[in-house]
Amino acid sequence: MQKAELLAPAGNLEKLKIALGYGADAVYGGTSTFSLRIRSGKEFDIESYAKGIAYAHARGKKVYTTINSFPFNSQLKLYENHIAKMAELKPDALIVSSPGVVKMAAKIAPDIPIHLSTQANVMNVLDAEVYYDMGVERIIVAREISLKDCEAIKKVLPDLELEIFVHGSMCFAYSGRCLVSALQTGRVPNRGSCANDCRFPYDVYAHNPETNTTFRLDEEPEIGTYIMNAKDMNMASHVDEILASGVIDSLKIEGRTKSPYYAGVVTKAYRHAIDDYYAGTFDEALYQKELHTTQNRGFSDAYLVSKPFERNNTQSHGFTIQDGTHQVAALVSEEGLTWRCKDKTCVGDSIEIVLPVGVTLEAMENEACKIEEIDGSFFITFKKIVSTTGKEFECIHSGDLNDIVLPVKLPGYTILRRGIAESKIKKGLVLN
Repeated sequence: MQKAELLAPAGNLEKLKIALGYGADAVYGGTSTFSLRIRSGKEFDIESYAKGIAYAHARGKKVYTTINSFPFNSQLKLYENHIAKMAELKPDALIVSSPGVVKMAAKIAPDIPIHLSTQANVMNVLDAEVYYDMGVERIIVAREISLKDCEAIKKVLPDLELEIFVHGSMCFAYSGRCLVSALQTGRVPNRGSCANDCRFPYDVYAHNPETNTTFRLDEEPEIGTYIMNAKDMNMASHVDEILASGVIDSLKIEGRTKSPYYAGVVTKAYRHAIDDYYAGTFDEALYQKELHTTQNRGFSDAYLVSKPFERNNTQSHGFTIQDGTHQVAALVSEEGLTWRCKDKTCVGDSIEIVLPVGVTLEAMENEACKIEEIDGSFFITFKKIVSTTGKEFECIHSGDLNDIVLPVKLPGYTILRRGIAESKIKKGLVLN
């Protein structure tokens, strides 16, 4: 049996490397040009994106290039030039949304597979057949599709690959068909510049045109005013059901603009879920514990196993985002020799070590640190905090750009973290 692919976001070169190190089979991303994540894309230029593709290919992994915005007539020549430029880098697929761009990509880059973006909103066999006949090899189905509908598509088109989102931000509108951001700020969602206006709190008013009277509507206590704020998708508990269907070729994580911690921890959780399913040891509690360490808007299992009209718990009306259970303390460098502070860290602190997939540690102690295993997790206690320039710290604070020497070499991009309660105490936000 061929394992389903785990596909993770790559917002920049560092996050690409982290996603691959923490278990992704493939990553997706692109430069800012014609990608639906302009902010993320700006972190990739042509040179760094080419390095990312080479890095992935050297490790037997894949990179899918996003060219998934919708063109205006004035941009058609620019699209042609961009597709040609991306094709020279030899990515493993081009992700596009528009039927016209599908045709254009097939003409300009005939040797590169075409993946159809979720923005095309494929929900049924009829639409899937149209794109398959155009040469599309994989369809990233609409987020609103059901697993049963995926099975129906695969039954008619067994050679068509299907990719689904399993984790990440959800849009309040149907598959991103939203104009709120364009109306309020002029930032067009389907051009890659959504301002996420649905995440803001809103006051609701009722207006009587006959009397020209306007009333502010008070919300019920604890209901809140984040009236369009969708919870984040979290399908980890359903990975076994998804894979047992046998019709899903790729499980995709959303989040090119999210943090390196998110890229690593979420990818690792789904890596374990997929591998455990095939090994017959699936345990959803383990994956959910890790996923809940990340910041989120509340979690929902969305619509893959339940129809939208059957759900009434997919919105977070009381808040826009909440802390996860943990806070990143530090990120180890690619070489594994230094770290940079992400949260106040002092001599004597004991911090949990989160390792990339496939590497292990052993307990040890020297004059500068101690590594010990506690309840199945490794922790490092710093006896000294010294920068590469020789400066010694009693405490180092978030945002400090000094590279701190690791007293023992760790795997590249190892993450150090602590519980969120401890982090808030160290910041003085909570009394101890």
